[in-house]
Amino acid sequence: MVIKVLDKGFVELVEILGDDNSVVQAARTSYGRGLTNPERDRKLINYLMEHGHHSPFEHVIFKFHIKLPIFVMRQLVRHRIASINERSGRYTQFEEEWFLPDEIRVPDPEDRQKSIPFDDKELNRKALEIMRESMENSFKAYEELISMGVAREMARIILPISMYTEAYWTINLRSMMNFLNQRADSHAQYEIQKYALAIAGILKEKCPISYEAFLKYRYEGDLLVGGVENETV
Repeated sequence: MVIKVLDKGFVELVEILGDDNSVVQAARTSYGRGLTNPERDRKLINYLMEHGHHSPFEHVIFKFHIKLPIFVMRQLVRHRIASINERSGRYTQFEEEWFLPDEIRVPDPEDRQKSIPFDDKELNRKALEIMRESMENSFKAYEELISMGVAREMARIILPISMYTEAYWTINLRSMMNFLNQRADSHAQYEIQKYALAIAGILKEKCPISYEAFLKYRYEGDLLVGGVENETV
């Protein structure tokens, strides 16, 4: 299951341990019981979510393969209750792949945490051209340093944080809900919002009861209201 994100990125579900039933089994182990019937199990998951009994959700674990710009990666690793291994720029050479936005945003004068589209078409064109030229020049210099024999670990330091990287990210459902509260929200940077929406779409498909209960009782953001749509290949 792969969901395209931004221009060259993606979120791929590599494997999953557990599902909605795992939440129920973990919760009922205190009483030496497991699954009963679908309706009672659904009610239990909703009860757990509503009353803040979140440890049973830790028994569902997702492993993702993610391709994303480095500046988005820096935001992803802020969510520390997860395991992550990133592609190394010391041992592999970067490809000519970077993220270039479709449009420029400027600070929202009414909300310091947000940015809004830049309406001036000429200034938008000029700003994007400056970005593109800077990225192209940086990568050209990177390739030149490599050709001179400079170690990749040194040559990479001139590359922009718009370069794409890849990582494996493993996270349990409880921590994922915290991630979605922070990043599937209009106050988050637009680019990581798109990754959060992709991850939410996977959660919705694989653990639909837990996802529904999360939205009903614990979701603090505003982007998941009304459903999640993603391009899946």
